[in-house]
Amino acid sequence: MIIPVSFRRIHLLPMVLLGVLAFSDPAHTASATKATSSNGKSVASHGSPASDNDLDEYKNTGAIPDPIQPVNRGTFWVNHQLYRYILKPISRTYDTLVPKPVRTGVYNVCDNLEFPLRFVNDTLQLNLKRAGGEAEKFGINSTVGLLGIFRVSDRFPSLADIPAADTGQTFAKWGIPHGCYVVLPFYGPKSIRDTVGLAGDYALSPIFWVSIWLTSIPWVPAVTAPDSVRSLHDKLSTYESLTNNSMDRYLAVRSAWVQYRKKVADQ
Repeated sequence: MIIPVSFRRIHLLPMVLLGVLAFSDPAHTASATKATSSNGKSVASHGSPASDNDLDEYKNTGAIPDPIQPVNRGTFWVNHQLYRYILKPISRTYDTLVPKPVRTGVYNVCDNLEFPLRFVNDTLQLNLKRAGGEAEKFGINSTVGLLGIFRVSDRFPSLADIPAADTGQTFAKWGIPHGCYVVLPFYGPKSIRDTVGLAGDYALSPIFWVSIWLTSIPWVPAVTAPDSVRSLHDKLSTYESLTNNSMDRYLAVRSAWVQYRKKVADQ
């Protein structure tokens, strides 16, 4: 499907996700009516005053320094407006117009194409068993699964739940510290380490290189948009579950992102 030139930057917008881009783990995509802290207590609503006890809910965010918080909060506010007025309508339109079987197929194909990203990082982490599993999964899904449209590998327990590796995770395994916390326009929460890792992720992404190869701008979103839109619904649901009843959206997202990246680094 060819997307008009006027929408040539839409392929970047779903990357905003204001803290949810990172939360691809199923544990973070489950819907919730309240954002909760690590001890299970629900966070105060926006209308409640911020007491010292409320702020204690976010003590774990100190694991990554946030020296430019005023700037980060400004960027976060802009991203939140993009979420409300652009990403949410895009997600609803995509879910309405594209049948679920087609959406699933698009997701699976894009996920299969990201094999080099996962394989290379598993190898750099010297996790050869996981790298071998990724190679086996790619081979099965690309052949029996018709170029990845069907995730046949899910029928094999040893291949169904291989954790996805990324460059930021590899840096963590190498002992490189996070650096400070930053909120990037469009991309949402990162650390300095994961921002550099993001460049590595792009370098290892076949979808990105196909976009570069097809140098005509109108074609770029046609190639890259499905990879972004494919998981937008779940990521927006995660963002809402984190922030709808939170005392401070910014702190809620930062806390959850720090916990998520720690979990990824420990895998």
